[in-house]
Amino acid sequence: MPDSLMYQQDNFVVLETNQPEQFLTASELLEKLKIVLQQISDRDLPPDLYKFNSVEAQAQYLIDTSCELDIGPGEYLQWYAVRLEK
Repeated sequence: MPDSLMYQQDNFVVLETNQPEQFLTASELLEKLKIVLQQISDRDLPPDLYKFNSVEAQAQYLIDTSCELDIGPGEYLQWYAVRLEK
């Protein structure tokens, strides 16, 4: 049986065009994705997000199922779950 620690997503490293890498908590990433999704035209959203009625549900779906979002030509937004040790 796999260790449940493998599936914890408490912290993420976020890579963004022309920005240094950032370490965000799950709630911080959710807020960031909500802001980015609000700035993207509905027609430019990934088709699998159309089924959600709220930006928060779309952002949570992305966190749970993806690791990147196409935000425009030559731009990127990627996130990867990381385990930070103290």
